[in-house]
Amino acid sequence: MNREVSTIMVGDKIIEYSVIGTGIPILMFHGGHSNCYEELGYADLVKEGFSVITPSRPGYGRTSKEIASNLFTTSKFYAKLLDYLGVDKIHIFAVSAGGPSGISFAAQFPERTLSLTLQSAVTREWLTKKDKEYRDAQIIFRPYVEKVTWKLISYLNNCFPTFTFKQFISSFSKLSSKDVMLQIDKDSIESIRRMNNHYRSRHGFLIDLIQVNELSPTTLQAVTCPTLIMHSKNDNAVPLEHAYFAHSQINQSELCLLDSWGHLIWLGDKAKEVNKRVVSFLNKE
Repeated sequence: MNREVSTIMVGDKIIEYSVIGTGIPILMFHGGHSNCYEELGYADLVKEGFSVITPSRPGYGRTSKEIASNLFTTSKFYAKLLDYLGVDKIHIFAVSAGGPSGISFAAQFPERTLSLTLQSAVTREWLTKKDKEYRDAQIIFRPYVEKVTWKLISYLNNCFPTFTFKQFISSFSKLSSKDVMLQIDKDSIESIRRMNNHYRSRHGFLIDLIQVNELSPTTLQAVTCPTLIMHSKNDNAVPLEHAYFAHSQINQSELCLLDSWGHLIWLGDKAKEVNKRVVSFLNKE
C-alpha cells in the first residue's frame, strides 16, 4: 500500500498523519501503542474504494502530547486536520484504546460524521489504578523505558515470530493457545511481526489510560450517526461488556459479535467475515 506520511502545525502543536488510498475518506483512530503507520484491516478498505486517514493520536509518533488536555479539545484538533485536507464529511473508525477518540469526535461533530465503526473498542472505564495491568503499564510503558520494551519485543518477534505471538495470546484471547493457533495462519503471524516493528508507546499509552476514563455515557448518547460495533466474543484485552455498553447507549447502533479468536479481529480465519461486514455497513451510509 502506498502511504503518504506528513505533519501539520495547528498553532504551535504538531499532528502527524498518514493517508492511504484515494477514495471515500475514513478517519482512523488507531489503538494503543500504535501510530499513523498502522495497517491492520487497511488493505481491504482501500481495495473497496476507501481512503484511510490516520493521525497519530496525542503522544504517539510525532503528534504533540499537549493536544490531549481532554477528549473534546483533542477532537477539535482532528477537525482542523480534516479542514487542512479539505475533507467535510467522513466515516469514523475507532479501534481498541482509540475508541474514546472516535466516540468523542462523532459526538462533538455530528454534522461531519457519516458513520462510526467501533472495533474491539474501549467504550467505558478500562484499566484503572486498581488493575495490575495499569500498574505494570506505568513501569514498562512510561517514556524512556517503553523504547527498550518495544526494542526487546521487536527483536524477539523478528527472530521467533510464532513463539513470541504465543507468549501474548493470553493478553488477546480467552481461548487456549492451542485453539488460537488453529485459527491463525502464517500471513497473520507475519502481520503481527510487522505490527510490532512499528509499535511505540512514547507518551501516548499513559495518556490513553487517562483519556479512556474521561468517556461518559452522555458522550455515547450524543452519537447520532449510524454505528457498527464489532467485538470478538473471545476478546481478553477489552472485555465484551464494552461492546454491550456502547450498544445500550448509542441509539442508531448495531452489534456484531464475532466468533473470532480474540482482540485482533483483522487476523485469523474470520478476518474475511469482518472485512465483508464492514464494507457492507459503509456502503449503506
